[in-house]
Order: sequence, then structure tokens, then C-alpha cells
Amino acid sequence: MPFITQTAIGIREYLSVFGGDYDTPDGTAVRDYIHVVDIAKAHVFAIERMIENKGKANLEVFNLGTGHGFSVLDVIRSFEKVTGLKLNYRIVARREGDVEKVWADTHYANAELGWKAVKSLDDMTISAWNWEKRLAGK
Repeated sequence: MPFITQTAIGIREYLSVFGGDYDTPDGTAVRDYIHVVDIAKAHVFAIERMIENKGKANLEVFNLGTGHGFSVLDVIRSFEKVTGLKLNYRIVARREGDVEKVWADTHYANAELGWKAVKSLDDMTISAWNWEKRLAGK
């Protein structure tokens, strides 16, 4: 996400999209993007669980995410839609070792913490853009 906003604001000349030939709907890698506010809320739920001694063990591990993957081009399209800006990007060769598709299995976190990510991809992209503009003083 930072590479997208940095490209849009002019820090980067263009965005490199690695691989356009993956076995995904649009050929680009799929990842589980999550809004930082959703992550922060999950941490609050987990801390409350610890304080209230509701944990099943002294150490618990939860997968946090939306449980849904978005392709790199999905994220670019979302950014362009919510900002009205055209992003300068190029499809380039795959990076060696890149995983084609990956997203979190959030069932345990949803059930045990009573938490679920609620922010949409559009929420994420506009929030990231507004943050980048604030950093640049715009």
C-alpha cells in the first residue's frame, strides 16, 4: 500500500507490479490486505481477554486479516476509484519465491476474540491516501 500512495504522490516514478501471469483472476498476486484500525481493534480485544483472564493459555496466537484475498490490481483499481487518480504502474517479472495467493484464516480470532475486520478495501485505500497526503503536508 505505501508503494501505491508514494507513486501517486510522486515519490516513486511508477509502481512495479510483480508478475502478471499468476493463476489468479487477473494474473497478479493475491494478498489479505487489512486496515490498521481493524488490527488495532483486534489487539484491544486480545488485551481485554488477557486482563479478564479469559484466555485458554498463557500464550495465544491469532491469525488477523479479513479472511479474503485481493489481487494487486484489485488494490490499484480501488485506489484509482476512491481518489480519482490514475496510478502509473507497470507489470514486471515475478519475484523469485513469491507466493501466488495467501490470506488469513480468521475463524479462530473471530470466534475466540469476538472480533472481525470490518473495513473495506476502499476504506483502506482512501485512508492510506489521506495519510500519505498528510505526511507530505498536502
